[in-house]
Amino acid sequence: MHFLDQAKIYVRSGAGGPGAVSFRREKFIEYGGPDGGNGGKGADVIFEAVAGLNTLIDFRYTQHFRAPRGKGGAGSNRTGAGGEDLVIKVPVGTQVLSEDKEEVLLDFTRVGQREVFLRGGDGGRGNASYKSSTNRAPRQHGTGWPAEEAWVWLRLKLLADAGLVGLPNAGKSTFINAVTNAQAKVGAYAFTTTRPQLGVVRHRDREFVIADIPGLIEGAAEGAGIGDRFLGHIERCRVLLHLVDANDADVAESYRIVRDELAAYGAGLAEKPQVLALNKIDTLDDELIAALSAELEEASGAPVIPLSGYAGTGVDWALDRLLEAIGPDATTIGDDDEGEDTIEWSPV
Repeated sequence: MHFLDQAKIYVRSGAGGPGAVSFRREKFIEYGGPDGGNGGKGADVIFEAVAGLNTLIDFRYTQHFRAPRGKGGAGSNRTGAGGEDLVIKVPVGTQVLSEDKEEVLLDFTRVGQREVFLRGGDGGRGNASYKSSTNRAPRQHGTGWPAEEAWVWLRLKLLADAGLVGLPNAGKSTFINAVTNAQAKVGAYAFTTTRPQLGVVRHRDREFVIADIPGLIEGAAEGAGIGDRFLGHIERCRVLLHLVDANDADVAESYRIVRDELAAYGAGLAEKPQVLALNKIDTLDDELIAALSAELEEASGAPVIPLSGYAGTGVDWALDRLLEAIGPDATTIGDDDEGEDTIEWSPV
């Protein structure tokens, strides 16, 4: 399945149906008169957040959504049928933005959330509704209220409890592969991760969702590398796991680069709780690990966890810290769960 987190679509509600112009004509009925019914209401455009989706790829191939209009009225005071509402299903975490991307119109944060985005037009009045003591045979009728239409952007922000950040090649993909069933691409070159990855961590009878995003480089906020486009996927994380490659020439500078890019992006990322880890310690001796950890701790002012996602060293320690930051919201695995997923998201 291809991952797509932004899509532009056109949506239009249904116009109201026209009212009818009709007069009652029956043999042996002395009094006839106008009996044109009203038109039916046009269909609404509704967005609904559903489980089991974690990409907007369907909207790459279907970009125009038009709801049906209401049916016209008929004689014998019959009202036209209303149009069937158009329901557009989106993943949880989707935001509906204005065409200029300046305004968030809708934000879906839970399964089953439904919002009417465009309202269908009301049906037009039939000529029976214009009848009065001075207008005994009206021939006017309403044509129905027009539809509403709009171009909007859909933007997906994955919902995860914890997010992985770091420079390219910091070992984020190796870490998420080690603690979840995700199958992120791993390679000895920068930007092996080109799209966000989700995985479910099960640790100490609890489970939570962790997200891996492409690595950040200096100037990402200005578009360098892949840029900061994917940072939106960790905006809603409760805690960030910041991995620093122990093989970098200056681990303190590596830490500073990522923190500066988080601050430049905004959205409160720089203020989120953070677990800091020195990764790839399986390539170093104990003395160098202690020296680099102290250097990184001095630069960050936070405790540092030495770990190796490849060898598994320190991984449980890091997961314990993440669970502490997530708090009681992490799902408890019951005895009858038998290891099945209990969340609505599945890994990409």
